[in-house]
Amino acid sequence: MESKPSTSGPAMADYDSGTCSIARTAQILGDRWSVLVVRDLFNGVRRFDALQKHLGVARDVLTKRLALLVDEGLVAKRPYRPEGERARHEYVLTPAGRDLRTVMVALMDWGDAHRPGQDGPPMSLRHRDCGAEIHAHLTCSAGHEIDPTTRAELVALPGAKLAG
Repeated sequence: MESKPSTSGPAMADYDSGTCSIARTAQILGDRWSVLVVRDLFNGVRRFDALQKHLGVARDVLTKRLALLVDEGLVAKRPYRPEGERARHEYVLTPAGRDLRTVMVALMDWGDAHRPGQDGPPMSLRHRDCGAEIHAHLTCSAGHEIDPTTRAELVALPGAKLAG
């Protein structure tokens, strides 16, 4: 996210980086397993055993990641009871979790471009109605296209705090 520093007021390095929205989000999604759990939930893998098997993650690690995602409001637990078995939970994305769709698509786009694997990207995300590929796309609020070479400027808002 290259940006030019603001020409008035304190430099960005003078602000507390802990108040940054990216830093707060990384506290939730900043590890491999959390991101992969969210990916699998988007793809319909919702039950603990299915998540554990698909991800190949230790049960205790998955338990902690799911608890964090539930506590942070990205995932909700929904009870179900298989015939003749005890009650269990499945996990579903909340509206806040579903709002990560653009982030997940952006990660997929970056991975396809920069880490595609020897045989190329493994999957293509497509629009069910027309079959066209889906990609993350940036525009400003005025509708202008934002590409990797577009210059941007960080502007401090009331939530920014000076370090120190």
